[in-house]
Amino acid sequence: MGAKLDLNEYLGREIACNCGHVHVTTVKKIDIDQGATQRLPGHIREFGYQHVFLIADKNTWEAAGKCAAEELKKAEINCEILVLDYEELVPNEQTLGEILLAYPKNSDLILAVGSGTLNDICKFVSFQMGIDYIIFATAPSMDGFVSTGAALMVNHVKTTYDSHGPVAVIGDTDILAQAPMNMITAGLGDTLGKYTCLLDWKLANLINGEYYCEDVVEMVHVALQTVMEQSDKIEKRDPGAVKAVTEALVLTGMAMSFIGNSRPASGCEHHLSHYWEMKFLMDGKKPILHGTKVGVGMIVALKLYHMLAEEAIDFASAKAKTFDKEAWLAKIKACYAQAAPGIIQLEEKCHKNDIEERNRRLEVMEANWPKIQELIQTLLPQTEEMEKLLQSLDAPINPEQIGVTMELVENGIQIAKEVRDRYTLLQMLWDLDLAEEYAKRAVTYFTKEQ
Repeated sequence: MGAKLDLNEYLGREIACNCGHVHVTTVKKIDIDQGATQRLPGHIREFGYQHVFLIADKNTWEAAGKCAAEELKKAEINCEILVLDYEELVPNEQTLGEILLAYPKNSDLILAVGSGTLNDICKFVSFQMGIDYIIFATAPSMDGFVSTGAALMVNHVKTTYDSHGPVAVIGDTDILAQAPMNMITAGLGDTLGKYTCLLDWKLANLINGEYYCEDVVEMVHVALQTVMEQSDKIEKRDPGAVKAVTEALVLTGMAMSFIGNSRPASGCEHHLSHYWEMKFLMDGKKPILHGTKVGVGMIVALKLYHMLAEEAIDFASAKAKTFDKEAWLAKIKACYAQAAPGIIQLEEKCHKNDIEERNRRLEVMEANWPKIQELIQTLLPQTEEMEKLLQSLDAPINPEQIGVTMELVENGIQIAKEVRDRYTLLQMLWDLDLAEEYAKRAVTYFTKEQ
């Protein structure tokens, strides 16, 4: 795979990878540049679509939907429009139902005008209806543009459902560069989260023998490096910098589609974000942008990882620890409230907290502890470096800046691992019997004067 960012390198072909798998993406066209709005009808005609169902929300309609619809009208492309009238768009049963009720029977393409949440909703609906979709991006706010999973909120639980990727990603950099700055920095936060998620994946491979692809990891590293190189131009809304950020996010999404799940882009920092999001929704609080939460979660995870790199582990004591299922159930019910049944059901299915499996993992960790510490020290940036970068763009670095209380931080470090069957730092801390102690130490760090 290439040493520089070139999205066309991955389109329209199968990649026989060194990992033994064949990687392929369903994306056929990527056009992220100035003038992409005017080229939109040509892209739609190129693929032979006749009846477009354009879906936007109130904000994305004003930002780009009107312009896109006008271009389709001028090109005499049949288009029906749905503008979702929500102050805060939530990917739940109500929103999905509204789209299905408005869905024109003769549609052969869903054109999603938006970013994160709207992208997830449209990819899921199009997948269920058996038609293609194109994403017309309005903000470089997250990395899920081309992923094959759709993150939905069902029965109050954030769950990723099987879906498909878009046939094309279109983004006009003049529109993208005018997105709210907090959405642009959310994209930065989502990208920076790859530092911790890639280390999670590496350790899952070492400890659990999980499938791991060096070439896909390199893809994500290239995307991460590209964003870092452009980060000093983001504040000025430089179209070239915004283009680089958007393309990096798309490339990361391709990495997910190559693997078939979100492992190359989502780890402990995302699990913290998912837990906080669930709690916000349960409490009726205004949701925070996904990438913004991930950026803060990344800061939390970096701090935890660097503490772990200095830890002298008492493996005998960790192995002697028993699992108090009743205490665990009580905490899950208290912290997850109405989402608790889904969390408990997941544990009954995957047995993350099985003592024999935990002790097996501890044996591997004990044999590889110096290597694990070295990986942390060599693969991760310093916490202060990432804090400085985010602060330079007025992006939050402390959970309290986004309304996440220290109680949510402490509980998240201990039980956010339960939202997914995926081995990450959070499960590792539980294995080592350090989760509770590290949660308290993290709270101390974030409550000191910044």
